[in-house]
Amino acid sequence: MEYLIGVQGSDYVMVAADTVCANSIIKMKHEVDKMFKMSEKILLLCVGEAGDTVQFAEYIQKNVQLYKMRNGYELSPSAAANFTRKNLADYLRSRTPYHVNLLLAGYDDHDGPSLYYMDHLAALAKAPFAAHGYGALLTLSILDRYYKPDLTREEAVELLKRCITELQKRFILSLPSFTVRVIDKDGIHNLDNIPGSSV
Repeated sequence: MEYLIGVQGSDYVMVAADTVCANSIIKMKHEVDKMFKMSEKILLLCVGEAGDTVQFAEYIQKNVQLYKMRNGYELSPSAAANFTRKNLADYLRSRTPYHVNLLLAGYDDHDGPSLYYMDHLAALAKAPFAAHGYGALLTLSILDRYYKPDLTREEAVELLKRCITELQKRFILSLPSFTVRVIDKDGIHNLDNIPGSSV
């Protein structure tokens, strides 16, 4: 029922997540932030089982921060994605697997922006755009048709608006609000000019 989306541009990554927390057919909350700040330029977006998402994301978040304290520098987005994937794969082979789907977005001063797609089976892929949840079935075709590698930020906002409009028109469930953020060389910024966005 949840929805995550990410789009990588030439010098930024734009991500959005719905803000609804639901259990079966019951809406529990409508102002949930599904984005976890790993470092100054890395965000982890997490959806799945309610307890698993918070516990796993915070575990990864604290370990990435511990790495910075021990070594004096932050992990790159690629290193953070591989660290996250290894932990998810290890838990998958234990008695306590986490059922979470993830997008990891970040900016590295050497490699530029990057977006990583990860599912609950610990499959990891670097992607120019990605989406999770039932909403992905409705919007991946839009992303495939209108995405281009040199999207400006304004074009990326329009692409997100197009996807959100499609969701609100065709998806049977109501996803009324979204958190939208951009990661670039200056860090993580909130966007609030998206229809339905909550920030």
